[in-house]
Amino acid sequence: MTVLEITGLSAHAGETVLLEDVSLSLEPGRTLVVLGASGAGKTTLGLAATGRARPGITLSGSVRTAGVVGHLPQQPSAVLDPVRRCGPVLAELAALHHRGRAARLAAARTALAEAGLEPELWRRFPHQLSGGQQQRMALATSLVTRPRLLVLDEPTSGLDEANRAVLTARLAELSRSGTALLVLTHDLTLARALDGDVAELRDHRLLPCEAVPDHARLDEPAPASPTSPVLVVRGLTVRAGRTPLVEDVDLALAAGSRTMLTGVSGAGKTTLGRALAGLTPPAAGTIEVDGVRLPRLARRRDRAQLRAVQYVHQDSRASFDEFRGVLDQVADTARLLRGLGREEARLEATEILDALGVDPADRRPGRFSGGQLQRCAVARALLARPRVLVCDEPTSALDAANRARLWDFVTATALRHGIALLVISHDTAAAPFVDGTLTMSGGRLA
Repeated sequence: MTVLEITGLSAHAGETVLLEDVSLSLEPGRTLVVLGASGAGKTTLGLAATGRARPGITLSGSVRTAGVVGHLPQQPSAVLDPVRRCGPVLAELAALHHRGRAARLAAARTALAEAGLEPELWRRFPHQLSGGQQQRMALATSLVTRPRLLVLDEPTSGLDEANRAVLTARLAELSRSGTALLVLTHDLTLARALDGDVAELRDHRLLPCEAVPDHARLDEPAPASPTSPVLVVRGLTVRAGRTPLVEDVDLALAAGSRTMLTGVSGAGKTTLGRALAGLTPPAAGTIEVDGVRLPRLARRRDRAQLRAVQYVHQDSRASFDEFRGVLDQVADTARLLRGLGREEARLEATEILDALGVDPADRRPGRFSGGQLQRCAVARALLARPRVLVCDEPTSALDAANRARLWDFVTATALRHGIALLVISHDTAAAPFVDGTLTMSGGRLA
């Protein structure tokens, strides 16, 4: 029996072709890994497999499924309810297949464990989870419905190496138990680890591959020449109630320096980055930029202080207003924080987006892929000409070529303007582009 059959699928956004005459089929227990550059149409294909499309996109062709279809989107915020605790939501979803409160709770707790999450996360809200934990919680919401087909869009983005291995093993188990998997990813390690077929989206068409393609090694940029200190952090502590998320962190970053912050999911990396930007208030400690102490909350910082520290959110789609054109949203940074006129700001935004390989046509966020929005978010932050740039998993949705392009551009810009760059990432491909690495564990810098 076929659980997914797509025939002659095409997708258009106005005059723009996104997919053309795509056909595929999946039987129970089979895996198809779809590779492709950012913007190739992978997310559009994944949504179409579940019978959906983004606003403004028209589909033609045939999509047939048998049984329940689960979907893990690229951004976990799309499926996690921000105002409800995670466990009760899982139990509610379990009611689709289980009768009785005890059976629902058991199924929900099983899904939590299958996604590699600790039982104590049951009572947490999504914002109290790290980026990697949010990704796995979104997976749990898919697993609890016991789907016959599971569509996964960049399932390992935001996960450290150990948790990627756990997730990969779990997906292999699902496949062996009879669940069909449609995996849309840039993660070549994941693609090689899963026992299935491989295809590539290129020029809007789905082309079969005999094996996972190799990509050229990233060229190492010239070493940085750090100069005077820009950012000085002393004794920074962030708590959730009585629970310490970041504890007594001291940090100093020099102008032009490029530092990677690593650590397992939940170690406190994102919390530290948000605290530097004034988005999460610290309970103690100080943050100084160029010798000036910054208020702990962004809303109390003046325009110069807001401009000084820019933060690129891990969930790039959630950081954009879905009802406004992306070009204007990117340009707003230069207009509001640097005082540029609207047209001058749009021109500068267009130049940076061009350099990052993103078509600057004034479209709403729904018309952009996850990887394109990641680059738009980086461009928006760079337009502030900050002194400190914090990027939280900025390449999780990018293919190897666009990942290298982004690192080349960002590191060159940091060196040219003396920006202290702090990159929160599990992306080992970023290692050649940084000149130092810090590790967080249990809320502390190791």
